[in-house]
Amino acid sequence: MEARPVRPSAYRVRVQAQVGLRSGPVPLAVRMRPKSLDEVAGQAHLLRPGSPLRRLASSDGASGATSVLLWGPPGTGKTTLAQAIAASSGRRFVELSAVTAGVRDVRQVMDEARTTADLYGTSTVLFLDEIHRFSKAQQDTLLPGVENGWVTLIAATTENPSFSVIAPLLSRSLLLTLQPLSDDDLGMLVDRALVDPRGLVDRFVLESDARAAIVRLASGDARRALTALEAASILAADAPAQEHDADEGRDEDEGAGGEPERPRITTELVATAVDRALLRYDRDGDEHYDVISAFIKSVRGSDVDASIHYLARMIEAGEDPRFIARRIIVLAAEDIGMADPQALPLAIAAADAVQFIGMPEGRIPLAEAVTYLALAPKSNASYLAIDAAIADVRAGRIGRVPPHLRDAHYPGAKRLGHGKGYRYAHDGEHGVVEQQYPPDELVGRDYYAPTGNGFERETGPRLERLRRRVRGIEDGG
Repeated sequence: MEARPVRPSAYRVRVQAQVGLRSGPVPLAVRMRPKSLDEVAGQAHLLRPGSPLRRLASSDGASGATSVLLWGPPGTGKTTLAQAIAASSGRRFVELSAVTAGVRDVRQVMDEARTTADLYGTSTVLFLDEIHRFSKAQQDTLLPGVENGWVTLIAATTENPSFSVIAPLLSRSLLLTLQPLSDDDLGMLVDRALVDPRGLVDRFVLESDARAAIVRLASGDARRALTALEAASILAADAPAQEHDADEGRDEDEGAGGEPERPRITTELVATAVDRALLRYDRDGDEHYDVISAFIKSVRGSDVDASIHYLARMIEAGEDPRFIARRIIVLAAEDIGMADPQALPLAIAAADAVQFIGMPEGRIPLAEAVTYLALAPKSNASYLAIDAAIADVRAGRIGRVPPHLRDAHYPGAKRLGHGKGYRYAHDGEHGVVEQQYPPDELVGRDYYAPTGNGFERETGPRLERLRRRVRGIEDGG
């Protein structure tokens, strides 16, 4: 049967990579896309020899082709991997975007893939970008082609596939998780784009501080890094002419030896290009530790405005939001503690929200958690209690477990007196009985000393009543 013509609007337009600074509408990030998996930066955990992606990229990969779902943040290389696989394998490659494609487009691709395989023995790789935007009915149309092997599906999503992809499609595909690119990966991409014929062709000098700024502002996103580099290079290309007009005594754009001086990309140009102030914030240097220290102390000190300020500085400087979320969780347990037991669940919920929705939206639950913690009553009593107990254990103050508390369920335990005299707490009034729980050496040793703040205003008096009843201390005694 004859394949029907494909509607052009359903397919992403293919553009031939062009060389040069201002090569028409093709962005630098597109021109620099790798042509093979060996050029891909990052994702080493997915590109080991023999991995599913490597097999897909091989010329004989069709025999064991497995559909895959690529899940990761923007700019981590989902589209790049798909195109590199198609280019390396030599198979027919069709690219659809869930934003513009519909059921008719998917069915048309399936029909053509089946026809191409029957007539020419050529397999088809279907790359579907943003699959989470497809409805359940639209995703259902993919199932026959995937199940029967008419196409090898490579689907990309920035949202958790467990919630955004139907179960039948999940079960027929291999889920691969992409990680944000490291600073080293981004630096390598920037350096390559600076000199590559597809990129800036070594026309510019990129200052080290500017390079570090681009990497930091990218926050693991390769597309963002290359876009910032391109925008800054355009400003740098225009900057020398303006400077020379103001400097009449200088030869026209010449450096040492009469060679034309290459424009310099500076931190100021990067800041102007991305329209944001470059914060002095080195994630591996003193400023990182100073800001996080000020953040922690501001929350502990109940200054909500300062807390939000330092949170904003970390976010804008490209700090890993997971690192921020972890610090918020520690703050909730260490500095709020039992003064507000809801602080810890809320901090964990904020961390889960950041993981689920990503940035920049993740800044909102982070800010909510920080606001709550800064305004909450404070207590480090639980923190001090565990440290005091650990100090006793390390000093050898442990003692043996009292016989009546020992395990009495194994054969011979009762003969040893294990469990003898144990009093079941629920048999006592209010579920409390007089009984020795700590080892003999630690009887009367108090670790937890609640404050009078927040919820601990209630736990303090209750603790005293419990201690007196458990220890058998008479009222007034």
